Amino acid sequence: MCLMAVLMLNLAKNNTEMKILNLYAGIGGNRKLWGDIHHITAVELDPRIAEIYKDLYPGDTVVIGDAHQFLLEHYMEYDFVWASPPCPSHSITNYFLNAKGIIRYPDMNLYQEIILLQHFFQGCYVIENVKSYYDPLIPPQVSGRHYFWSNFKIPHLESRIKISRMCGDKDKLGITQGEIRKKEMSKLGFDLDKYSYPAKEKLLRNCVDPLIGRAILDRAIESYNLKSAKQQILFGV
Repeated sequence: MCLMAVLMLNLAKNNTEMKILNLYAGIGGNRKLWGDIHHITAVELDPRIAEIYKDLYPGDTVVIGDAHQFLLEHYMEYDFVWASPPCPSHSITNYFLNAKGIIRYPDMNLYQEIILLQHFFQGCYVIENVKSYYDPLIPPQVSGRHYFWSNFKIPHLESRIKISRMCGDKDKLGITQGEIRKKEMSKLGFDLDKYSYPAKEKLLRNCVDPLIGRAILDRAIESYNLKSAKQQILFGV
């Protein structure tokens, strides 16, 4: 049977149910449009944020703990890994902070995770972060305002949502920067009014646009099915 025939047969069987590891999950902006057919484990360090995630996605398994260590101990158990490690130590805001006397090293956990998955993970993975103020130590794929390290092709994606601290011309629009940000963040589709978490705007700023999350998952599923079809051809399954 040819490769395309095997691939189409897998798709016809709906052979796209995956075990997914969602690291540094936050409130799950990337996961919002993934549906309910996958077995998803989310890892979040902050118990308050983890409780919001649990409420939003009751079918997911939520682990409160260190995503970096969890990846090391469990990566081989999953078909697809998404990681969005903390970005502050890599972002261009460090130029401003450094000038103010706030000096810090870039967090090298980012590159430890990339190297681990590049060399040892058999499934599909994507590690997402902001464009850094330094030349990346490992070349990423670039899409929109973000870097992606992945073993499949990331589509070119531009977020619909502009939620930086200066995200519009308030003089022309006649509204405040806060009002502009609130309007933009509403596009994410989350209503956090019932939650008591004190920094809701930060939670939303940290979200990946759900449409981007879905587009990348779809590409991961395509890659996963193609790899499975090749293995079936190779081993005559």
